[in-house]
Amino acid sequence: MPQGDYIELHRKRHGYRIDHFERKRKKEAREVHERASYAQKALGIKGKLFAKKRYTEKALMKKTLAMHDESTSRRKVDDKVQDGAIPAYLLDRDVTTRAKVLSNTIKQKRKEKAGKWEVPLPKVRPVAEDEMFKVIRSGKRKTKQWKRMVTKVTFVGPDFTESRRSTNGSSGRALCGQPKLM
Repeated sequence: MPQGDYIELHRKRHGYRIDHFERKRKKEAREVHERASYAQKALGIKGKLFAKKRYTEKALMKKTLAMHDESTSRRKVDDKVQDGAIPAYLLDRDVTTRAKVLSNTIKQKRKEKAGKWEVPLPKVRPVAEDEMFKVIRSGKRKTKQWKRMVTKVTFVGPDFTESRRSTNGSSGRALCGQPKLM
């Protein structure tokens, strides 16, 4: 046995302390709060690196949780008749199957997202300001809501002014459809 394993040897002979597992549990529970307080206090490059590390951890955790939810979720079976299918009167009405989402459905969603930003011009119709502008929340607590960003390129007349903010003269960007903060 190596010389450095005296702690494990002692535990093998005499066991753990009576309160060992309770102390371990409490220490792990405190660790979360300590990490949160450090995240708030960390300054400069250390704070940025720590925030980046936590962000990647959370993103990874979110992905794994979504994968687990997807694997346990129940979905309806397709209406197509399969080989050796059991007649409907022998089955329940809503037959469900457990399965992960197929990769082609994910690809399809990606294609839809990519095609969302193309400018379709099927017909001329009036566009609501909520649809044309996105409200940008600013300030430390995200309470200020006076900024607008153009989300949809629109064609308007030369006398166009946004009804909410016609005084600050920033509606000229809506004419050219530039997606910049106002």
